[in-house]
Amino acid sequence: MLQLISIRSLRRASRVSVQQTLKANRYYSTRFGYTLSRCLVFSNFGQPDKVLKLHSYSIPPPYDDIINVKFIASPINPADINQIEGVYPEKPEFTLGLGTGEKSAVPGNEGLVQVISCGSKVDPSIRPGQWAIMSGPNFGTWRTYAQARKSNLIMLPNIEGVSPIQAATASVNPSTAYRMLKDFAELGAGDYFVQNAANSGVGRSAIQIGKEWGFKSINIVRDRPGIDELKEELRAMGGTEVITEAEARDRRYIAQITGGQPVKLALNCVGGESATNLTRILGHGGHLVTYGAMAKLPLSIPASALIFKNIHCHGFWISAWSKKNEVARYEMITDIFDWVRDGKFKDIPYETIQWSEDTELEKLMDPIRKGISEYSGRKGIFVMEETGNPS
Repeated sequence: MLQLISIRSLRRASRVSVQQTLKANRYYSTRFGYTLSRCLVFSNFGQPDKVLKLHSYSIPPPYDDIINVKFIASPINPADINQIEGVYPEKPEFTLGLGTGEKSAVPGNEGLVQVISCGSKVDPSIRPGQWAIMSGPNFGTWRTYAQARKSNLIMLPNIEGVSPIQAATASVNPSTAYRMLKDFAELGAGDYFVQNAANSGVGRSAIQIGKEWGFKSINIVRDRPGIDELKEELRAMGGTEVITEAEARDRRYIAQITGGQPVKLALNCVGGESATNLTRILGHGGHLVTYGAMAKLPLSIPASALIFKNIHCHGFWISAWSKKNEVARYEMITDIFDWVRDGKFKDIPYETIQWSEDTELEKLMDPIRKGISEYSGRKGIFVMEETGNPS
């Protein structure tokens, strides 16, 4: 049960602990210890415009192993939209616990929270004021407050030099790039990998992580207005070469880039003809890893690539990997945050959407619509202001 902080207890606490506790409790401490959470909900799968609603519900004080958290930032990923549409493998739990008239779920899989208060049986290492990110999918992050358990969270003990946006976006795009570069091909310093959708969140992460590990990269993007500026931007991030899909079909041009050195790894987020081109660029025994299907077309792998080049094809899904690799995931996030602090990892292009107690549904829907219609590499991120009016 949340209790009011007495003057005597404040005097006993250290200055840092007092500041953290006051900062956490000021968000929602009320006469009855309840807070009002606002969230997006859906009761049926379908197009976001048709099924999403804005809803408010009361959250009681924490008890036993319950942790009350405030969301700081919640990204909007393509997987979130696919989940609302009902075409994503991970399905959320529909429940009456949100106080809706019919069973509903909160969308959103990635987010940064601050611990507000803890139940009596919560691990004492978890304290008000600490930051945490979600340990896996399906929590429902498009809301202002929630109740969680330790198993839902990855606590972030060292957040110095890491912004809320950087922390909120670490668990999907950078983590996906990290694992694909590390787990499928034995890349060493100076080895090449190639990727399509190189200006996406994962693509930009792969460029920077590859540079840090000494890898060379061929980065393929769609031709567009301002292509020269985009190429220069990705090269400045560490991309060895940046080319268009048309240029990627020119084998002599690829050989000129690599000097005949074999390309060991290809990262595919597009599918269709773009993926076929990646198999032609790969060297003998190379690995094609597919983690997305932006073109919504099936893979077409030439038989010659399988028979004569012994190409290996893999799929990768960060959500499934994370469930089985808790320790490795924590170590990976630590590496990413270290690069951020050292200035070696730049933010992806993003757009913030401020979410306050009076934000209307239409404002929240705008970036979701953009996420459906655009693949510009600019991520929408809900940033929560101080909310939590008494219910």
